[in-house]
Amino acid sequence: MQKITTCLWFDNNAEEAVNLYTSIFKNSKVLEVARYGEGGPGPEGSVLTMRFQLDGVELMALNGGPAFKFTEAISLSVDCQSQEEVDDLWEKLTKGGSEDQCGWLKDKFGLSWQIVPRALPELLGDPDPEKSKRVMEAMFKMKKIDIKALQEAYAG
Repeated sequence: MQKITTCLWFDNNAEEAVNLYTSIFKNSKVLEVARYGEGGPGPEGSVLTMRFQLDGVELMALNGGPAFKFTEAISLSVDCQSQEEVDDLWEKLTKGGSEDQCGWLKDKFGLSWQIVPRALPELLGDPDPEKSKRVMEAMFKMKKIDIKALQEAYAG
């Protein structure tokens, strides 16, 4: 067990969210499920918390009710090897959710994700300020990141 684990607060749909996330990411699994007993406050047998791994990173989901909602102040950032991986994750995570600028999206539960191809920080970090500026300007025009378009902007 990790010493520090991110806990995600859901409005009674933690199990659905965890099942979706673990189906999308390789090397993912549910580690533990705690259910409400007859003392509540949730319905007996329903999920209270779930510990799970997404590609080896441990997280916790809590069915906390409607008191709190996700905001962009917390997001899960995913390092992607290829455009195919970006496209696949984007399609799966935006289903029922929404797209935002610069590789950000919200899934159908309202959780924010950053789908980041490895090429992006490499191109942005180029020591030539003109190249990195062109990449930044191209990225600002995108929702889902397009590696080829970034490379074209980089090349000038």
